[in-house]
Amino acid sequence: PTGVNPAGASINVKVASEVSEALSLGRAVVALESTIISHGMPYPQNLRTAKEVEGIVRENGAVPATIAILDGVPCVGLSAEELERLATLGTKAQKTARRDIAYVIRVFRVF
Repeated sequence: PTGVNPAGASINVKVASEVSEALSLGRAVVALESTIISHGMPYPQNLRTAKEVEGIVRENGAVPATIAILDGVPCVGLSAEELERLATLGTKAQKTARRDIAYVIRVFRVF
Protein backbone atom coordinates (compact mmCIF):
# COMPACT_ATOMS: atom_id res chain seq x y z
CA PRO A 1 0.00 0.00 0.00
CA THR A 2 1.01 3.57 -0.55
CA GLY A 3 -0.06 6.56 1.51
CA VAL A 4 0.47 10.27 0.99
CA ASN A 5 1.95 12.51 3.62
CA PRO A 6 0.77 16.12 4.10
CA ALA A 7 3.55 17.38 1.83
CA GLY A 8 2.17 15.23 -0.98
CA ALA A 9 5.02 12.71 -1.19
CA SER A 10 4.00 9.08 -1.46
CA ILE A 11 5.02 6.68 1.30
CA ASN A 12 5.41 2.97 0.61
CA VAL A 13 4.34 0.77 3.50
CA LYS A 14 4.88 -2.98 3.46
CA VAL A 15 2.04 -4.85 5.14
CA ALA A 16 2.57 -8.59 5.59
CA SER A 17 -0.02 -10.63 3.71
CA GLU A 18 -1.11 -12.36 6.93
CA VAL A 19 -1.72 -8.99 8.58
CA SER A 20 -3.53 -7.60 5.55
CA GLU A 21 -5.76 -10.66 5.32
CA ALA A 22 -6.58 -10.56 9.04
CA LEU A 23 -7.52 -6.89 8.84
CA SER A 24 -9.71 -7.41 5.78
CA LEU A 25 -11.54 -10.24 7.60
CA GLY A 26 -11.97 -8.21 10.79
CA ARG A 27 -9.70 -10.52 12.78
CA ALA A 28 -7.66 -9.29 15.73
CA VAL A 29 -4.19 -7.95 14.97
CA VAL A 30 -1.71 -7.05 17.72
CA ALA A 31 0.96 -4.47 16.88
CA LEU A 32 4.31 -5.31 18.49
CA GLU A 33 7.08 -2.77 18.98
CA SER A 34 10.46 -3.78 17.58
CA THR A 35 12.77 -1.77 19.83
CA ILE A 36 13.05 -4.61 22.33
CA ILE A 37 14.42 -6.77 19.50
CA SER A 38 17.01 -4.28 18.32
CA HIS A 39 17.90 -2.39 21.50
CA GLY A 40 16.39 -4.26 24.44
CA MET A 41 18.22 -7.59 24.52
CA PRO A 42 21.33 -9.21 23.08
CA TYR A 43 21.21 -11.70 20.21
CA PRO A 44 19.96 -14.49 20.22
CA GLN A 45 17.80 -13.84 23.31
CA ASN A 46 16.08 -10.99 21.46
CA LEU A 47 15.07 -13.27 18.57
CA ARG A 48 13.80 -15.99 20.91
CA THR A 49 11.75 -13.44 22.83
CA ALA A 50 10.29 -11.93 19.66
CA LYS A 51 9.24 -15.37 18.42
CA GLU A 52 7.81 -16.27 21.84
CA VAL A 53 5.74 -13.10 22.00
CA GLU A 54 4.45 -13.60 18.46
CA GLY A 55 3.58 -17.19 19.44
CA ILE A 56 1.63 -16.03 22.48
CA VAL A 57 -0.34 -13.62 20.28
CA ARG A 58 -1.15 -16.46 17.86
CA GLU A 59 -2.12 -18.83 20.70
CA ASN A 60 -4.66 -16.25 21.80
CA GLY A 61 -6.29 -16.03 18.37
CA ALA A 62 -4.73 -12.86 17.01
CA VAL A 63 -2.19 -12.13 14.29
CA PRO A 64 1.08 -10.53 15.41
CA ALA A 65 2.27 -7.48 13.51
CA THR A 66 5.79 -6.54 14.58
CA ILE A 67 6.45 -3.00 13.37
CA ALA A 68 9.83 -1.86 12.05
CA ILE A 69 11.37 0.34 9.38
CA LEU A 70 13.66 -1.77 7.19
CA ASP A 71 15.68 -0.23 4.36
CA GLY A 72 13.63 2.94 4.67
CA VAL A 73 10.29 1.14 4.34
CA PRO A 74 7.79 0.98 7.21
CA CYS A 75 6.85 -2.69 7.70
CA VAL A 76 3.73 -3.92 9.48
CA GLY A 77 4.35 -7.58 10.25
CA LEU A 78 7.80 -9.08 9.75
CA SER A 79 8.79 -12.35 8.13
CA ALA A 80 11.02 -14.80 10.00
CA GLU A 81 13.97 -13.56 7.92
CA GLU A 82 13.21 -9.91 8.71
CA LEU A 83 12.92 -10.69 12.44
CA GLU A 84 16.28 -12.49 12.28
CA ARG A 85 17.87 -9.60 10.41
CA LEU A 86 16.62 -7.06 12.94
CA ALA A 87 17.74 -9.26 15.83
CA THR A 88 21.26 -9.68 14.45
CA LEU A 89 21.54 -5.96 13.71
CA GLY A 90 20.83 -5.23 17.34
CA THR A 91 21.92 -1.76 18.37
CA LYS A 92 23.27 -1.10 14.85
CA ALA A 93 19.63 -0.59 13.86
CA GLN A 94 18.65 3.05 14.05
CA LYS A 95 16.30 3.66 16.96
CA THR A 96 13.51 5.77 15.55
CA ALA A 97 11.18 8.10 17.41
CA ARG A 98 8.19 9.78 15.80
CA ARG A 99 10.29 12.86 15.04
CA ASP A 100 12.79 10.72 13.02
CA ILE A 101 10.38 8.81 10.80
CA ALA A 102 10.48 11.17 7.82
CA TYR A 103 14.27 11.05 7.79
CA VAL A 104 14.44 7.28 8.21
CA ILE A 105 11.92 6.45 5.51
CA ARG A 106 13.57 8.90 3.12
CA VAL A 107 10.33 10.59 2.12
CA PHE A 108 12.15 13.82 1.44
CA ARG A 109 14.44 13.46 -1.53
CA VAL A 110 17.24 15.83 -2.40
CA PHE A 111 17.34 16.77 -6.09
